[in-house]
Amino acid sequence: MNTAPDHNRLIEAKFSVNLSKPLCCGGASRFELVIDEQLAAHGVTAIFGPSGCGKTTLLRALAGLQPIHSGLLRVAGVAWHDQAGSLQAHQRPVGFVFQEASLFEHLSVAGNLEFARKRAPERLGPTQIQEIREFLEIDQLLPQKPAQLSGGERQRVAIARALLVRPQLLLMDEPLAALDQTRKREILPFLDRLKSELDLPIIYVTHALDEVTRLADDLLIMEKGRVRASGPVDEVLTRLDVPGMLGEEAGAVVEGSVTERDSQWQLLRVDFNGGHLWLRDSGEAIGQCARIRILARDVSLSLADEQASSILNRLPARVIDMAGDTDRAMQMVRLAMGETTLLARISKKSASQLKLHQNQRLWVQIKSVAVLH
Repeated sequence: MNTAPDHNRLIEAKFSVNLSKPLCCGGASRFELVIDEQLAAHGVTAIFGPSGCGKTTLLRALAGLQPIHSGLLRVAGVAWHDQAGSLQAHQRPVGFVFQEASLFEHLSVAGNLEFARKRAPERLGPTQIQEIREFLEIDQLLPQKPAQLSGGERQRVAIARALLVRPQLLLMDEPLAALDQTRKREILPFLDRLKSELDLPIIYVTHALDEVTRLADDLLIMEKGRVRASGPVDEVLTRLDVPGMLGEEAGAVVEGSVTERDSQWQLLRVDFNGGHLWLRDSGEAIGQCARIRILARDVSLSLADEQASSILNRLPARVIDMAGDTDRAMQMVRLAMGETTLLARISKKSASQLKLHQNQRLWVQIKSVAVLH
């Protein structure tokens, strides 16, 4: 069996970018971005980290908007930058969606879309254009100018414009950051569909962990121009060297499917590889896939199954390992439930009283879960 990576399904990014920014007091600050990653050329790869860590610089380098100092960038087997040269930004089959939807204010929505269509190396036919408009539900917006649109509508038009250039790679730089919660809820279902229905790799920059847990298949966590952790989102989020960067948002993502509806108590049963959970019924259909987020702070541990408890979700688990927390009074515990990994954030005193150790069998009690989609 050949286990070598399929380079036609990878984005090979092994390069550095050097920036120099003038300071108000004179001189300049220097910033270096160093990347040595093989990213999946499918699904959503989220780039997460604090402001100034290099997330947007990475996107700009991929798009050809920021010069690469040295190294290699190869997308689906095609070199975009190597020792022989570099494709210019207009030569790269990239769609770019910015935080602020950068639409031409003097053009209507239809005019903005037509501009993008003409820029495509191979122009889409009328049927394909109509499919994109229907996919993003923007037909009724075509006569309007950008100033007449809501924030969510502007971003849907910006996404449509990015798709009309027939990109091989879609770059999204904090597309929801400028939107209020109502507009975010409006556009997130479109991003879910974009991920599930289009065979198009998406690199998605954000500093919002709720967007990562809802959308991402893979995750890069960045800090000070370097990648601190990378891999499948469920694996990265449950690494013990990561929670300190996530604070109170540390936790796990669990994939499952809806298998039962309890109409009497308005609950749904979701089965996953390690057990099942009862959740509040939000109308999901039987058989529907469900992605669930479980915060470490919402998981408690017990040596026995406390059946006389108000907590519905109690499951057997095994201690994998433990680590300290940024709060010196707390302990982070990594647990296995079947093939699913979970985190629990408990006090060091509790860990001592339970005499926690590797491979110990115990029970987890999950006080709260969030269904992401």
